[in-house]
Amino acid sequence: MRDTYMPEDELETSELKEKLEQSIEEAVEGAEYRAHWIVYLSFTTALIAVLAAIASLESGTYSNEALLEKNEALLAQTKATDQWAYYQAKSVKGTIYASQAAAAQGSNPELASKAKQEAARYAAEEEEISKAAKELEKEVKEDGERSNKSMEHHHRFAYAVTMFQISIALAAVAALSRQKFVWSVGLVGAVLGFVYFLDGFQLFF
Repeated sequence: MRDTYMPEDELETSELKEKLEQSIEEAVEGAEYRAHWIVYLSFTTALIAVLAAIASLESGTYSNEALLEKNEALLAQTKATDQWAYYQAKSVKGTIYASQAAAAQGSNPELASKAKQEAARYAAEEEEISKAAKELEKEVKEDGERSNKSMEHHHRFAYAVTMFQISIALAAVAALSRQKFVWSVGLVGAVLGFVYFLDGFQLFF
């Protein structure tokens, strides 16, 4: 029986072929893995961009509401100030009539009676004016509180937008550098932004 002989060159060629095929398989697997990762990165980035757009819209809406409510508070404050000035004028006139009634009580009963009536009329008007001024001051307080609350909503959504934008920027860097760690850091920022996003609606914190 004759021994089978294979030249050394053929052995080396066979080994090289096997290594080459193995390298190609590893490269294909790595390319497929990277392709899947890029798909995940693109999907999460698109989702974060949508959340950022919603947060930006809500932030602007609450900012406008806060400004409107602040203007309403200033208008109510101006009206309340005018009412108190009107109250002071009525109070001065009422005091004058009350003094006149007291002074004319003995010497001129008719004048004293008319002065008392005027003093009573001014006192009633003062009460109505005071009531209206207090209602306006209450409105000022309520408008101010609503304005402050709207600003709190605005700030939460603004923080969310900032975190989402940072996350998107890191995702872009990760896509260019093929660094999953950078993407992971961006996802952490997105999670924090999502917390601010939810807090913008309910003000949990």
